[in-house]
Amino acid sequence: MRTVRRGTNRVLLGLIGAVLLATGGAVLVAGLDLPARWHFRLPGGWPWTGPGQVLLSEQNRTRWTDRGWWWPAVIAVLAALVLLALWWLVTQLRRRRLGEILVDSGDGEGAVLRGRALEAVLAAETEALDGVDGAGALLTGRRRTQPRVIAVLALAPHADPGTVVRRFAHEAVTHARVSAGLDELPAEVRLRGVRHRAERVG
Repeated sequence: MRTVRRGTNRVLLGLIGAVLLATGGAVLVAGLDLPARWHFRLPGGWPWTGPGQVLLSEQNRTRWTDRGWWWPAVIAVLAALVLLALWWLVTQLRRRRLGEILVDSGDGEGAVLRGRALEAVLAAETEALDGVDGAGALLTGRRRTQPRVIAVLALAPHADPGTVVRRFAHEAVTHARVSAGLDELPAEVRLRGVRHRAERVG
């Protein structure tokens, strides 16, 4: 799900950026009134072909304003765009680093565990696993109900990725989950290989 969301974000941002860049570049070319030998051929029916033209003519701005459905439709479209933008912003903010985790201490008060401390312990225990040359951990989500781990593991040349991931889940993540008193601690693992120099033989 997170991979799909990340891919969707990239596609949407790429499409929006491409449309804005193409539109802005075409308008800029038309507005600069370049010499004839530098003119670019704009698409047929392009509304801006010179610096004296406006973005929207008065006729285009007032074409449907006397229709009863016009303003409700405009308001509905703008409201939908605002809601979509807010939804996207909230989904991005949810992925920020988690500063602390609430731990049930059994006395009804609770305790606070610093997120960076748990990240450091996770990284240190993961680096001690056979086949791991380096590790980094990041906590995201909510303080109590939905903490998540994003781990980046640098694998040694002889490492078996499946074995490393299983040990990471059954040892490092399980120890972190138990120590924090969490019912579950989802983890996303990103693997990368470590470059090493070829050994000379003979």
